[in-house]
Amino acid sequence: MKSVIANSKRLIIKVGSSLVTNSGAGLDHEAIATWAAQIAGLKALGYEIVLVSSGAIAEGMQRLGWKKRPHALHELQAAAAVGQMGLVQVYETCFRKHGLHTAQILLTHDDLADRKRYLNARSTLRTLLALNVIPIINENDTVVTEEIRFGDNDTLGALVTNLIDADALVILTDQTGLYSADPRKDPTATLIAQAQAGDAALEAMAGGAGSEIGSGGMLTKILAAKRAARSGAHTVIAWGREPDVLNRLAHGELIGTQLIASQAPTVARKQWLADHLQIGGRLMLDAGAVNALRKEGKSLLPIGVTAIAGNFERGEVVACLDEQGHEIARGLVNYNAQETQKILRHASTEIEAILGYVDEPELIHRDNLVLL
Repeated sequence: MKSVIANSKRLIIKVGSSLVTNSGAGLDHEAIATWAAQIAGLKALGYEIVLVSSGAIAEGMQRLGWKKRPHALHELQAAAAVGQMGLVQVYETCFRKHGLHTAQILLTHDDLADRKRYLNARSTLRTLLALNVIPIINENDTVVTEEIRFGDNDTLGALVTNLIDADALVILTDQTGLYSADPRKDPTATLIAQAQAGDAALEAMAGGAGSEIGSGGMLTKILAAKRAARSGAHTVIAWGREPDVLNRLAHGELIGTQLIASQAPTVARKQWLADHLQIGGRLMLDAGAVNALRKEGKSLLPIGVTAIAGNFERGEVVACLDEQGHEIARGLVNYNAQETQKILRHASTEIEAILGYVDEPELIHRDNLVLL
């Protein structure tokens, strides 16, 4: 078996609280510098990297002298506010030594549940990657409430994986991988080197939270892999302090546990779009646009749209109809109904002059469009 990371291009790397803070003793500058060096090595190999890092609450706890993770939401928020300052400062310093720029992004569940904010977050992340910047993402623990919090950054890592169509999710943790049983209790437990993401048997093998510092555990990692697999992304769970772990994975070495997605990324994402039952509106296309979508696999440009129906918002799923009224495709639209009405039948180069700004040159990007 060979590591799936070797054949990937876009990676989400998630680092847990226990690793980042050396089990709650404070930010581990040396460990963070090591991961930064490894990520710089991956960048040199052509990888696109997004880093999801826990540690703000744990660092805040250390600075405030708290020994146990609090349960009160306002105390967690306060700890996050204190700890986030130190967390991003260390990352920025470590990556700067390798000539790499970083960007801080704090997300809540609402950011990915709302269609417009989903597209905005997706566009921002894709732009940062195009600029060779490393986005560093954490849950916005300072403002979350129980209703909107991800609950753990394993879930956040999986959601970001789906958001930007990453090829794989790498979860660096304080355990060497998934075992057939809890190795702390069962000396006969064996490491699971490879399995199918979403296999129900894996959930039975995983226990509860691994430490009092983080909120996750092996179960949240198994569930994150299951979620990431919905968009066709594979997951690797490995010990974060394994020497040169990221570069060795990139060169094909199988380390820890890898959970394989059953569908290719493109197929899975297209299926998600095709299964959308709620359509926000309709776009009527001319013959040239229909041909560009069907035969050439191109994005939908506003110049090919002759009319619209419905009061849709940016990010909603809309149907694309040919001149006979048959639905030929559907996808996530980059402009709302009022904006689309203004720019239809116009070239993409005219969007800024008409609207005063431009979000995307395409009305629907081909990555967000499925033919029916």
